[in-house]
Amino acid sequence: MRSSILRTLIWISFFVTILLAWAWLYGMAVKMDIDVVGRLGPAGHKMAAMSPYMDMPMPMAQFKPLFLMWAIMMAAMMLPVLVPTLITYEALMVSANGTRSTWFGILMGYFVTWIAFSAWITAVQLLLLFNNVIDLYGISKSFAFSGGLLILVGVFQFSRVKDVCHGICITPMAYFMKHWHIGWLAGFRMGLGLGIYCVCCCWGFMVLGFIGGVMNLLWMGLATLLMVLEKLPQVGRIVIKPLGAFLIASGITLVVSHQFSGFHIWL
Repeated sequence: MRSSILRTLIWISFFVTILLAWAWLYGMAVKMDIDVVGRLGPAGHKMAAMSPYMDMPMPMAQFKPLFLMWAIMMAAMMLPVLVPTLITYEALMVSANGTRSTWFGILMGYFVTWIAFSAWITAVQLLLLFNNVIDLYGISKSFAFSGGLLILVGVFQFSRVKDVCHGICITPMAYFMKHWHIGWLAGFRMGLGLGIYCVCCCWGFMVLGFIGGVMNLLWMGLATLLMVLEKLPQVGRIVIKPLGAFLIASGITLVVSHQFSGFHIWL
């Protein structure tokens, strides 16, 4: 009875953490005058027009606040994706003498991996910003860049790397059986491994945020839904390649239509 209550409290805390992360992102968007689809209000347009090289403080042009945003976004988007894996381990807690401390270790190792990814993508965003590829809100300034990202991520959906990493994510039982050890540290190591596979599987959904803006909460919510669907055993393998084909077609359409429009204007 006591263990059942503890499990319930742990899962409630887990989902409350996810909700708080989304609430923080929404509050940040409101503060920056951005609506849920990434559109700028009057104050947002004024700030976006300012140069990131000016002396006034601009959080989206500084590593620490931008890294904090990405880290919290990772909690909001990737913790839901981990739910099937944690449930799988809970089943093994009964059949293979797993422990709750190992469960927490898996959770922490997974999150640390995505924190490391947050640092990497923060650096990428700043690099793109100061090379004038994206604006202060992480929105692409180039149709060619946007189309290229769509095509790149779409092609990746058909790759061997995607297939292998997705296989681990969708069937974590095999991974647990191969790396089975008990204890917090062992769980942390397993979580790191699972996190690496998950990063390799899902990085594309994150970089696509540069197309509509990294503060476009509607797109980030859709990306989270797509990643959760990919991790479901019943539908995961079905949606990957059609989604890849859709992204490739969207990228080609975006680039070609823009080039045709430019050619028409030139005439």
